Amino acid sequence: MKKTFLIVLVAVAFAFQLPLRQTRVFMIGDSTMADKPLNDNPERGWGQLLPRFLSDEVQVRNYAVNGRSTKSFIKEGRWDSVMKNLQKDDYVFIQFGHNDEKSEDTSRYGAPNGLYRDNLIRFVKEARSKGANPILVTPVMRRKFDASGKFTDTHGEYPDAVRAVAKEMNVPLIDLHRSSRQLIEQHGVEGSKKLFLWMDAKHFRAAPDGKKDDTHFSEYGASQVASLVCAEILAKGLPFAKYLRPSAHPEKYQFELPKIYQPNFKKDTFSIVANGAKDDGITLNTAAINKTINDCAKAGGGTVMIPAGLWVTGPIVLQSNVDLYAARGALISFTPDRSQYPLVAALFEGVEAARAQSPISATDAENISISGEGIFNGSGNVWRPLKKDKVTETEWRKLISSGGVLTEDKKGWYPSEGALKASKTNDIGKLAGGKKLSDFEEIKDYLRPNMLRFTNCRNILLSGVTFENSPAWTLHIALSQHITLKNVTVKNPSYGQNTDALDLESCANILVDGCSFDTGDDGICIKSGRDEEGRKRGVPTENMIAVNTTVYHAHGGFVIGSEMSGGARNLFVSNCTFIGTDIGLRFKTTRGRGGVVEKIYASNIVMKDIAAEAILFDMYYMAKDPVVLAGEKREMPKIETLPVNEGTPVFREFYVNNVSCIGAEKGLLIRGIPEMNISNIQLRNLVLQTRKGVEITEGNDIRLYNVKLYTTETDPVINVQNSHNIILENIDYNKDATTLLSVNGDRSKNIKVSKTDTKKAKNKAVFNFGAQASSVDFK
Repeated sequence: MKKTFLIVLVAVAFAFQLPLRQTRVFMIGDSTMADKPLNDNPERGWGQLLPRFLSDEVQVRNYAVNGRSTKSFIKEGRWDSVMKNLQKDDYVFIQFGHNDEKSEDTSRYGAPNGLYRDNLIRFVKEARSKGANPILVTPVMRRKFDASGKFTDTHGEYPDAVRAVAKEMNVPLIDLHRSSRQLIEQHGVEGSKKLFLWMDAKHFRAAPDGKKDDTHFSEYGASQVASLVCAEILAKGLPFAKYLRPSAHPEKYQFELPKIYQPNFKKDTFSIVANGAKDDGITLNTAAINKTINDCAKAGGGTVMIPAGLWVTGPIVLQSNVDLYAARGALISFTPDRSQYPLVAALFEGVEAARAQSPISATDAENISISGEGIFNGSGNVWRPLKKDKVTETEWRKLISSGGVLTEDKKGWYPSEGALKASKTNDIGKLAGGKKLSDFEEIKDYLRPNMLRFTNCRNILLSGVTFENSPAWTLHIALSQHITLKNVTVKNPSYGQNTDALDLESCANILVDGCSFDTGDDGICIKSGRDEEGRKRGVPTENMIAVNTTVYHAHGGFVIGSEMSGGARNLFVSNCTFIGTDIGLRFKTTRGRGGVVEKIYASNIVMKDIAAEAILFDMYYMAKDPVVLAGEKREMPKIETLPVNEGTPVFREFYVNNVSCIGAEKGLLIRGIPEMNISNIQLRNLVLQTRKGVEITEGNDIRLYNVKLYTTETDPVINVQNSHNIILENIDYNKDATTLLSVNGDRSKNIKVSKTDTKKAKNKAVFNFGAQASSVDFK
């Protein structure tokens, strides 16, 4: 008896040590699904990228092969190989058609309602005989447009044959024929080329002579098509949906996040030295660098090499198909001679205005890059105005001895009389009412340039480089699409006025990954134009991923506004760190802006030493520093209800999850306006160690779940004013707090508090200024 028991015990113990069997997916099909070599080869099959969007519980075995039809796949014994390995509960994705259509090739051809159909039925029956789960996939579309730009279907009866088999045999169907057509048409005649293998010669060793292929996918295209498969699995409620990979944001799966195309470049290199550039720190290399860029562009593109050394230059203009590579040890110092930067027409806060030419610029360019490990210094100290109380006495004396002029009270410095004159009227150089560039020459020094300005560009890559000491905004990208920043550093002095690290204005499809920002104004900032001009343009900033990025000193870590009149939507921020910023997550607007900001997601954010609010939603932005300086007095905004019009901004649908903060003035401030409350804000899993807790004013449908508020001031922990439909669930806070909840205003109602120990506070709730006890439901 004892022996039997021991055997059973050992068997049970051994069983617990065995890893759980992964769910296996077998993929059979043609080249559009197949795995492709990774070495210097741009081609990918959608089945190759599908694992990115599946959980770790799934093992994908891709048996798809280039050029195979249902007939040749069987004849070559490939289906037999799958059947030998197939087991109960496995899945089989089946997609053929491209090669079955080739009637001239008897080794592959199968008539749609003949052999093709019969082979699909065979795959389904034999997979089911093993207890596996077949899933049929219609042929993915080729890219084909007629002379008028109308899409043309090349698959004839084959997709309908797949649909018919799926219906007759009750097999799940993924209709890629339908969804991929929508994808291609959405991208348009030109835009859809980046889904496929359209490339010039000398870009990849796998295609040295170039390629124009409308059947096979780029990595971007394969990722899009794999996402279409996932979307249909989810929409149809297939059992396989449980294996879709979640993203960092609980509301979204990984496949639902934006896709960003990254440019590639011709493998030709042009050195600035060949055009006479000198790294002596004296020679002005403007002409040599720009000539090298021009030569590279005229030759079809490639890399412009800036070797290690100290290179002084004036404005650089980047052109299409050029990668500007700054080698490690290269310091590109933009000349402090302001005369080298002529006035040009540019966007300023969404308005067309005269500005001094940016040190780096590009307009209407495509496929552009700045890469390497070099440093670009903008000599911003000769442009930026400065307040005396922002620096030490020694720094102040050094600055005024360098030139420039002081304000009447001797507490402010400007680079010239013209700059000081313009500051008194806040003349932004707006090009309206017949104004010309020449009209602003006297105040040019006030119209300081953004360090990098890209406008109306496509396929942008900034990688590895450092930008420092900017005259104004550092990286300003406007009206552009498919933008990638990887491992980029921005470093400006903490007193650098208006030196936002990154401003994305009316842009789409953006990736910010692994960057580091330390600056004098906002860190990552989302904009879309200001007031009437921004609304008239009507181009939102949308489809962005910001991940693995650190922001040190800045007015805000991740910021939307206040120039957001064109709107913002579908922005995803995760795994970011904010250390020493004035505000962590900062969402700001004001009356007159208009615009809709919605569908904003922030997850896995950590913060430390935040000067003001950890999380801020504010519709009363005052264009002042977030932190009140010593001795400065600020009036609270006047609360009044105004008519809703086109200038009324809208903040809604924000989802914040898993945020931790050690040290801030206030944990959370939500401040809407009476005529347009901030609405549908969901905050989950927050740990906020701050001086003050939560303030909600003019909010609607505000939900806090599992929030820990450890504050030094506890009277109250949570303050609600004229807000309604508030859910406070599982709120933890300091023991012996004075007041948990303060409710103010006669419009406060429908506040629900649940799963919260209200006995930890001396006062569960207090009611002031017309608020009623009936407005709160404690459960």
